[in-house]
Amino acid sequence: MHAHEDIRIGTLVPVHERTPEIVRQLLPLGFETFQLSFGHRVGELDLKRLAGELGETLSAFEAADGVPRTISALGLYGNPLTSPEVVADWERLIDAAPFFSCRIIAGFAGRIPHRPVPESLPAFTTVFTRLADRAATAGLRIAFENCEKRGSWRDGDWNIAFTPRAWELMFEAVPNPVLGLEWEPCHQLMCFADPLPQLRQWVDRIWHIHGKDAMLLDDVIRTHGIRAGVPFAHHCLPGCGDTDWTRLIGMLRMAGWRGSIDIEGYHDPVFTGPLETTGQAAAFEHLCRCRGGPFVANVF
Repeated sequence: MHAHEDIRIGTLVPVHERTPEIVRQLLPLGFETFQLSFGHRVGELDLKRLAGELGETLSAFEAADGVPRTISALGLYGNPLTSPEVVADWERLIDAAPFFSCRIIAGFAGRIPHRPVPESLPAFTTVFTRLADRAATAGLRIAFENCEKRGSWRDGDWNIAFTPRAWELMFEAVPNPVLGLEWEPCHQLMCFADPLPQLRQWVDRIWHIHGKDAMLLDDVIRTHGIRAGVPFAHHCLPGCGDTDWTRLIGMLRMAGWRGSIDIEGYHDPVFTGPLETTGQAAAFEHLCRCRGGPFVANVF
């Protein structure tokens, strides 16, 4: 064994015509896994061709150093409760996952716009009972991103899967064990929830983790509160925010969790623009240190 096999660290890559080239340039930085994000819609992409090009790129790099590189998840972040086209894209990704040797399809649970969370459950049940059955038949898992998308319990327009209270209702409505979470501490911090106790409670239902953090601006909160129109927090890369990633990864290991933490960039207000890749490389190094540093084979 040449690498950590239980918890792997990678990055999220938006899908477009240059994706294989981008992945080829990222590989020398050490990233071990890649989540592919299709945004709101898959579009007219030839998924089998994309998978083949990425597979060749990953295999060539693995052959050079012996460390496996994989596609950890396929992500789709439209609203499946209001768009039949997004549902069809979920189906396309489920069917295409074997081409990528990938077992997780991630995305938003959707929402009926401007209605309280419980009023989305009938549509959620209809859509995801069928999608969960399709995923289960293919040996796949579905992971719901925990982003609130500026919504609340009473109102919102994109995603209901942002709070444990909603997760309980969702998993009761569709009791298929392939349904789980694509979790990250950032969104919980933005809601003033402590992510680590939540992780301990829900770790058995988390299939994929986004490496994204948040920083609460305590001085702003003490001076202005959170409703004065003054930014009181921001998303950021791991190593720049309030989460103790060493404790987080330790909790995962104590629970026997296996999977990928993929850095979600493009949100940090400091490492942005020409510093985006610099920031992601620094976040990767930070998470590797929190994981224990370079893997050393046990001699005892």
